[in-house]
Amino acid sequence: MSSPEPSYIETCRNGQIYEKIEKALQMIKACTLCPRKCGIDRTAGETGVCKTGSTAVISSFHPHFGEEAPLVGSGGSGTIFFTHCNLMCNFCQNYDISHQGLGDEATDEQLANMMLILQNQGCHNINFVTPSHVVPQILSAVEIAASKGLSVPLVYNTGGYDSVETLKLLENVFDIYMPDFKFWDPEIAKLTCDVLDYKDIACSAVLEMHRQVGDLEINKTGIAVRGVLIRHLVLPALMAGTDKVMTFIAEKVSPNTYINIMPQYRPCGRAFEIKKLARPLSGKEYEEALDLAKQAGLKRLDRRERVFIG
Repeated sequence: MSSPEPSYIETCRNGQIYEKIEKALQMIKACTLCPRKCGIDRTAGETGVCKTGSTAVISSFHPHFGEEAPLVGSGGSGTIFFTHCNLMCNFCQNYDISHQGLGDEATDEQLANMMLILQNQGCHNINFVTPSHVVPQILSAVEIAASKGLSVPLVYNTGGYDSVETLKLLENVFDIYMPDFKFWDPEIAKLTCDVLDYKDIACSAVLEMHRQVGDLEINKTGIAVRGVLIRHLVLPALMAGTDKVMTFIAEKVSPNTYINIMPQYRPCGRAFEIKKLARPLSGKEYEEALDLAKQAGLKRLDRRERVFIG
């Protein structure tokens, strides 16, 4: 399979990107960008749950070699880590970034330049980490970067708490979606993220992403060019509802879904406040999660060497 031209190039060429930018900016004037629907005017400097106004805040950007194999290849995935978050998991392994706000403001022009730097360093894609609350800024920066020669695919690397209305603005801009599907049980989502509707939101979001780009497509060099890649972090005692998440993906999304069942849970942030989350995942629990995925009919599992503590 050859590598097609990324969708955003034509969207910028035909001018549709400007309509998308304008719609996204309108959404943050009484913010409904994500399912939190804070309703504040971010263009006037007000901030809601994500603590972000009209300017994106970025903690770091660099080639990343620890992502899934189809994203990394030989040149790495060009990750841009946005500060703050719309989901705010209490066990976040990047707690200093998501909760404590480690990072610096960046203009859309600066964000565009970061993309070009990563491309020039040989990265196979631009991987926006935690992008749900900064969609207008990303769209604006993509238009700038495309006009200066950006030509690699874009990855929307999200916690899965995304509005379908906002995702529709990203159609023909993002070729690769990489959502987490974190929880099935509303009570666990409420306990860890203070949202009861995570499952319903994530189900709708993943289905919309798959409608846009389909199953993950990988070119002849082993690099992802288009499609959905889903991540699921296994929690201690399988309290994330792994069995139900896997069944939903296999039956409602696609049995050909590429999925990374992640074993790296360890207590971070405020996880120690919840007894069941106050210990690392065991190897046995991880293997059980893999078995549940296979029993559901999923075969495209990202599998690398795992190291467990305890």
